[in-house]
Amino acid sequence: MGSAADGADLLGAALDRAVRAADASLGTLHLLAADGETLPLTAVSGLPVQVTAPWARLFLRDPLPLTEAVREQRLVWIASHAELARRFPRSALLIPYESALVAAPVTGPAARGVLALHWPGSHSPQLSAKRRSAVDTACADLGSVLGSAPDGPPGPPQAPRPVPRTRPARQPGGADAEAELVDRLPGSYCAVDTAGRITFAGAAAAGLAGRDVRDLPGLSLWEAFPWLDDPVFAERYRAAVLSRQTACATVERAAHQRVACHLYPDASGVSLRLAPAGPADTADRPGTEDLDGLGAPSRAVSLYDLMQLAASLAEAVSVQDVVELGADRIVSAFGAQGVVVSVADGGKLHVVGHRGYRPEVIERLDHAPFRDPDAPTVRALTTGTPLFYASRREMTEVDPAIPGVTGREAWAFLPLTLSGHAVGACVVSWDRPHPFSNDERSVLTSVAALIAQALDRARLYDAKHQLAQKLQTALLPSSLPRVPGLDVAARYLPASHGMDIGGDFYDVIRCDETGVAATIGDVQGHSINAAALMGQVRTSVHATAGVPPSDVLSRTNRLLTDLDTGLFTSCVYASLDLVHHRVDLANAGHLPPILRRPDGHTEVLDPEPGLLLGIDRDTEYRTTALHLPPGAMLALYTDGLVEVPGTDIGDAIAALADLLSRTPQQSLDGVADALIRPHEHTDHRPDDIALLLLRMSPDGG
Repeated sequence: MGSAADGADLLGAALDRAVRAADASLGTLHLLAADGETLPLTAVSGLPVQVTAPWARLFLRDPLPLTEAVREQRLVWIASHAELARRFPRSALLIPYESALVAAPVTGPAARGVLALHWPGSHSPQLSAKRRSAVDTACADLGSVLGSAPDGPPGPPQAPRPVPRTRPARQPGGADAEAELVDRLPGSYCAVDTAGRITFAGAAAAGLAGRDVRDLPGLSLWEAFPWLDDPVFAERYRAAVLSRQTACATVERAAHQRVACHLYPDASGVSLRLAPAGPADTADRPGTEDLDGLGAPSRAVSLYDLMQLAASLAEAVSVQDVVELGADRIVSAFGAQGVVVSVADGGKLHVVGHRGYRPEVIERLDHAPFRDPDAPTVRALTTGTPLFYASRREMTEVDPAIPGVTGREAWAFLPLTLSGHAVGACVVSWDRPHPFSNDERSVLTSVAALIAQALDRARLYDAKHQLAQKLQTALLPSSLPRVPGLDVAARYLPASHGMDIGGDFYDVIRCDETGVAATIGDVQGHSINAAALMGQVRTSVHATAGVPPSDVLSRTNRLLTDLDTGLFTSCVYASLDLVHHRVDLANAGHLPPILRRPDGHTEVLDPEPGLLLGIDRDTEYRTTALHLPPGAMLALYTDGLVEVPGTDIGDAIAALADLLSRTPQQSLDGVADALIRPHEHTDHRPDDIALLLLRMSPDGG
């Protein structure tokens, strides 16, 4: 336990050195959690932990500078807020200050994470060599600490470790004079270090805190003034530190007692002036006589949490996206322990996603009928009215079974309705009693409206996507013919983004006892029209199969030109003679086939390409003849398998040929799996992928 604390201290010290060496205003360190999906904030330098809520827990899948640095293991430099808005709009929404930042991956033997440094907007648009060196050194130091901890790297902290910066030494004497100066001024004054701990306070500030002035130094600002635990104040505090510009926030200390908080930041911390806020005749009144009382307003979820939730739901496409992103954000924003999202279908509530519940609990909740109109979920859904139960006692009076089933102590039942139409229900729960303020009830109701809109849109997307997938499946061959003397394998992967289907296709056609035709192609675009045209191309190729490849493409080209769809198609057609081990190829603007010889060597073939199908009715295509000995393999593919942004297409094809040459001789299905595997589980597949492999049987029969 001690070594874990020592490791956290060493990480904090390395972070502080990085901030000072780079002359940054703020530094954070996030380490990847054991789940491999989240990046909890481990240490922060330059900002009190009380205002770090937006960065407390990042999701690795989110499009943020820090998560991109971890995912791609590279440095990410953002020179301005305009660049941040262009490249990472969600981050720009959450950090609406003119500032610059760098995010750099930190890697140790048993952990990885990301270092982020921020500078105010006056910073140079270039990352200087000195500051880049400071970043590199810091990443190396942090990686070394992660690897040297005796008990392994420190785990995710309950709260991020604050790293106060050393305050420059002050000249002895003069403290009494400073206090006298401050006490003569209207309002209350105090100063805090970069960790938010009070370093100086005047007598008026002590009176405002209800403490002796000698007791304030060393306390956190929020210990001394609990009513500053306010989302608006936290946002303005972050703005002051990041931008190094003065800021002001008005908060409520008690009912009808508003305090204007003026913040003046520099590299060593923040100075604050607290004064009554209100009508002009009291705004400049000295002292604190109008600020008596210790009431603290109830704290609603922060504006940042709402922004993150709204941004996440705006990016969600499918129902599963909505549920996963929405549930994660609700748990994080409201400090909840459980979320269940259900959709109304056929008089029943079907659970589509949840957080914080065991599977057996969800099984009991799933497909619950609307039998009991007094059940909280049913009543919330049918009446459109949110229901809040702050304790087990309150819930037991309504439905005694729910506390026992869920094991929770507080619940919010939120109807998901859209234009009077019931979409579903969202139930949020807590492990402890949870009194709901009016603000929190309003925010939860607004959150439910956001989820309802996203869920309704996502259900429509899912329905259209399923229809598109069924159409795509119907247009592709359900099975490939078995041909003695020829092994065949095919793979198809749809694009992972977008709702429309693509026009990639392949086919194998038995022409006679010794002849087989194979084709692969790609219709321009991703739409129902592209899929329909793909079906017409396949039909045309089937109808003309058996004639020379050049004639097959010419006839298909005339058909597409006459249809005048405005879409063009690339296509390779191969005619295989299984007796004479020969293949005749014709190419209409498609990527070149790859030949793997029996000894494993590969060659990118170069049949003379003609125009894409559908451009010029009179285009002529040429046939190229090649020897295909027993054991040789022909690979036909579409561009989704090889195209990588920023990579030359020729280099990408050569890399595929190299992978094919290195793939062990095995079943053709095994070879196909090896070629498709790098793409199969990626979340970023911008185009469809089709692959067709043909191999002359080694025994020739």
